[in-house]
Amino acid sequence: MKQFLLVFIGGGFGSFLRFIIGKTFNDYFHNFFLGTFIVNIIGCLLIGFILGASMKGNLLSKDQILILSTGFCGGFTTFSAFTLENHGLLQSGQILQFSFYTLSSIAVGILAVVVGLWLSRLL
Repeated sequence: MKQFLLVFIGGGFGSFLRFIIGKTFNDYFHNFFLGTFIVNIIGCLLIGFILGASMKGNLLSKDQILILSTGFCGGFTTFSAFTLENHGLLQSGQILQFSFYTLSSIAVGILAVVVGLWLSRLL
């Protein structure tokens, strides 16, 4: 039961923060969905850092990993919103914006995970 509660709490905080960032940036940049992009890149960076920190030994407990990675990062990142936004770009014929948004999200997301892992080694 404790694990369910940890995921629920972490996910709630992540979802709330995602909403604030998405609302702030997506309302101003309609063709790139900057808020979703920012959230997904930060989420990649965080999960890389959390994974790296957890591999260093006793820096994070299993409960901390659960609330931060599964809970917070799971609620914070937005793959479903990302795919819906891409669908909208394709439906409206914005192939260049679709290509740039998709490729940059994946490439920068992978880079952010690598940077998060690297940052965790500095602990």
